[in-house]
Amino acid sequence: MAPVRLTRAQRRDATRERLLGAARAIFAEKGYAAASVEDIAAAAGHTRGAFYSNFRSKTEMLFELLRRDHDDAATALQRSAGMPAGSAEDAQRTLLACWRRRAARDASRLIWLEAQLQAARNPQFRAQFGALLRERQALATACIDAFAARAGVSLPLPAWLLALGLTALCDGVHACCAADARGTVDTLADAVLVGFVTHTVFDRMRG
Repeated sequence: MAPVRLTRAQRRDATRERLLGAARAIFAEKGYAAASVEDIAAAAGHTRGAFYSNFRSKTEMLFELLRRDHDDAATALQRSAGMPAGSAEDAQRTLLACWRRRAARDASRLIWLEAQLQAARNPQFRAQFGALLRERQALATACIDAFAARAGVSLPLPAWLLALGLTALCDGVHACCAADARGTVDTLADAVLVGFVTHTVFDRMRG
């Protein structure tokens, strides 16, 4: 069978995907600041010129990775929140499953940590990253509200406050898992997350 010839647009898309895949791995391994355009292009099997024909900068590439990760999480949470109504325990298990899947993606959590460090040092980056964080916060708030409505119960605190606590806890858990070499740290971090969701978000809802 003769090989399928790709169109120019398909070749460009394939090049872009290879560059993004290489950037994800290199940002996670070396850090955003230490990674160079040349590193990314070489790892993807392309030239510096190919990089700049697809991305204006490393920053644009990093935000593309963050956006994709956020959109994947949003899709999973919204799908789960829209499932048929169930008990508070069902809602709790579903919410935890969504956050666990996100926490299990090592490269993704390292990239978010890199973005947080960059935002702390660069005001221009901070403004752009802050907009994405506000989207994440709004998504978490809407999903907590949806899970409560699905279970037919009232929240113990405003949804935005619970969402802030949950996202901040997840960020801290990600940092802990990335920095601690103990083999049990993922289990301990999961226990912290379960405790927050069970006893802060859902505990009073059972009454």
